[in-house]
Amino acid sequence: MNSPTQIQLIQPDDWHLHIRDGEVMKDVLADTARQFARAIIMPNLKPPVTTVELAKAYQSRIKSNLKLLGISSFIPLMTLYLTDNTSADEVRKAKAEGIIGFKLYPAGATTNSDAGVSDIKRCHQALEAMQAVGMPLLVHGEVTSADIDIFDREVVFIDTVLESLRKDFPELKIVFEHITTKQAAQYVRDASTGGKNTIAATITPQHLLMNRNAIFAGGIRPHNYCLPVLKREEHRVALLEAATSGSARFFLGTDSAPHAKGAKEAACGCAGCYSAFNALGLYAEAFESVAKLDRLEGFASFFGPDFYSLPRNGKTITLVKQAQSIPAQLPLGDATIVPLRAGETIAWSLI
Repeated sequence: MNSPTQIQLIQPDDWHLHIRDGEVMKDVLADTARQFARAIIMPNLKPPVTTVELAKAYQSRIKSNLKLLGISSFIPLMTLYLTDNTSADEVRKAKAEGIIGFKLYPAGATTNSDAGVSDIKRCHQALEAMQAVGMPLLVHGEVTSADIDIFDREVVFIDTVLESLRKDFPELKIVFEHITTKQAAQYVRDASTGGKNTIAATITPQHLLMNRNAIFAGGIRPHNYCLPVLKREEHRVALLEAATSGSARFFLGTDSAPHAKGAKEAACGCAGCYSAFNALGLYAEAFESVAKLDRLEGFASFFGPDFYSLPRNGKTITLVKQAQSIPAQLPLGDATIVPLRAGETIAWSLI
């Protein structure tokens, strides 16, 4: 039973996750599998995961690491990286092999996205096939033109790419991932879908809890730097309203992105927040801040699987109002990683 000091939830899933590859994978996998039953694994490796064969090989490496960790209950959901050359045949093959979706990275938008789509028109055959077989498109919603201010790139993407994409492919299921602006929240909330559930959005914990001041508080804070970048307070408030609204169009996706401490604190630091260590506690904090803890289960546990036409999980997890100290750093292969809110105390802990 839920109370002001305890929340029981159907076990959530993470609908947007980076776990990298190689030796570091097991260190970050354990944090996610402790909280979530399933997670959509992003395909932006080097080289990117562009074919079913590459996805299956990546999935096999994930399962090997889960076995080493003694974890048998976590399910990695695989994606393919959409490119200018993705064929309709590859889309149909991906659907048949259980791939969960294709990821659209505009070329150069974020970490390891240089092989991304240069012009969405080059993908029309692949998108037609995705619409036909019911394969979702997972979108990093930013333009990358150098003349567009970094804080405006999401809004410009809506106007110049997303709106025409939805008109050309009205039955294509689209997840607008890690939205960061009130315009994106309003667009997803109000989008006409002809009675079909064809658009949704994920929201990260950092975008619910922080605005762009967090990057510059007392100096440069590289571990709060992510892409899409944190925005003004009015946008954080709008995202929190969307996440806690009870609308099935918004659900949990951490975009947890591990980078070694040295890579984050370098002269040209990497983008990405590592939230996997304490993700559910952070989301609980955000929902509690507006007295909407009763709506956390829908956002975290129900709306994602419903959109992807997957069964909801059967197991439950329990969060308690018990202070949790976040370590200053954690192991990452032969390096270390700094988790989001490192060195601080958060109110909610997972039993």
